[in-house]
Amino acid sequence: MTAITVAKFGGSALGVDGVLIPKIMDRLKQITAESKVVAVFSAPMIEYDGKISSMTDVAIRVGKSYASSNPVEIEILREVYERIAARYLDEERKKAFLDQLDKFYRQVIISLKGAAENRRFVDVIRSRTLAYSGEVTMSYLMGYVMQAHGIKAAYVPIEHWPIITDDNFEAANFMANESRQSASHLVELIEENDVVSMGGFIGKTVDGLETTYERGGSDRTAADIAIILSDKYDTKISLEKDSAVLSADPKIVKDGLDFVPYLSYNEARIAGMFGMKILDPIAIKEIYDNGLDVPLVVTNMTRPDSVTLIRRTPPSDDESNPIKIVTGKKNCAIVRMEAIAASHLIASLKSDRQYHEFVKLSPFIKDDTEMTRLLFLDADYVRRHERHFKAYYPKVDIVYGRAVVTLIGDEMWRVPKIAATASSNVSERDINILNLDAQEETSRILIVVEDKANSVAEAVKAIHHTRVKMHRRSSGSSVSSGSDASK
Repeated sequence: MTAITVAKFGGSALGVDGVLIPKIMDRLKQITAESKVVAVFSAPMIEYDGKISSMTDVAIRVGKSYASSNPVEIEILREVYERIAARYLDEERKKAFLDQLDKFYRQVIISLKGAAENRRFVDVIRSRTLAYSGEVTMSYLMGYVMQAHGIKAAYVPIEHWPIITDDNFEAANFMANESRQSASHLVELIEENDVVSMGGFIGKTVDGLETTYERGGSDRTAADIAIILSDKYDTKISLEKDSAVLSADPKIVKDGLDFVPYLSYNEARIAGMFGMKILDPIAIKEIYDNGLDVPLVVTNMTRPDSVTLIRRTPPSDDESNPIKIVTGKKNCAIVRMEAIAASHLIASLKSDRQYHEFVKLSPFIKDDTEMTRLLFLDADYVRRHERHFKAYYPKVDIVYGRAVVTLIGDEMWRVPKIAATASSNVSERDINILNLDAQEETSRILIVVEDKANSVAEAVKAIHHTRVKMHRRSSGSSVSSGSDASK
């Protein structure tokens, strides 16, 4: 089978106003020496109101302003593309792209007028605005830029978009069978070119209406393209970043960081849920749900030999640290309700709303009634949907101001007293532990703390500092059934 790499380049890989595009061109030429490429691009980064922001965030702010009858200047939604085109395209290609940009910009104007008239920036109006001021436009532009750099390349036209979703416009769900049936034009482009440019985050309904995934959706696009192509090509995914995976966030932990060479799907999914920006956990879930074992590599763009390989079951290495990653997540909430009501709420969130950003903690008994605790990893989501929770259990107890520090590793059960050691080191920093959840089967240990000041950063540093010591101790010991990670 022909080898194909689905290479995803996020906004940070593009740089502000596309300043890092030459590095992307060099990287694409390296990849094409080994395989064909589908390059998935996020929206670019720009400077807006004195801050570096994603074009998607800027477009959302503009759209909300129009919906609030407070229209703002919208030239910002096209100017970045004009600057990039002027920098990297010859006159002929620049004219061709700017003609296309005019068409997309008209779509944006029409959508924003709709937001102003309806006083709501939602559904297809929102999706269309984001598509034509963000990822779709960027993918067309990158197609021209690659051609200008001597790469045999093409972009996927929006009329032949292969990512088909349901009509949940702002949090769309991928439809694998329908997408495979819509992939014939993509396959033609792959056969005719070395690189095919594709916009991330964006889908289309069966009826041809634009949709968006939730934030982080370009990772999902890369995964979904791999799913679509897996029966025709020898497919892998490369997430192009400024670093491979490290044992903690380098913005928090400055010393003693380890490079993580291997992760399982499970470990990468948990890390993504709990604050480590490796890839969108739903991207892994979609690959897993489709019964595939597509290799994912997190690649350091400047040192492409430095990669973290993610597989369903990665190569075993008894010498590696069983505590792969220590990460923290702020802005969480705890929801407490009667167990039966909680089970119905969970089913609704997962099946009806396709929402998975929560975990079920250990239960407790109150007044002879079993109660369930749910840790939500986005407190803002809970605030927006309090009525929904109360509909399932009117006496629901919601606690905000929570954060969670997480130890991740499928083999952590090999480390004796790991949960006790981790919690002890957090307590020594005068951080109050509100909940400890450690179960062998989950490959994670959760330590819930108050979300205040630097509590999360301090807890991450405390645990990571002792990570090597725990590894040294465990590597010289036999497996203990008395490890407290199983209690």
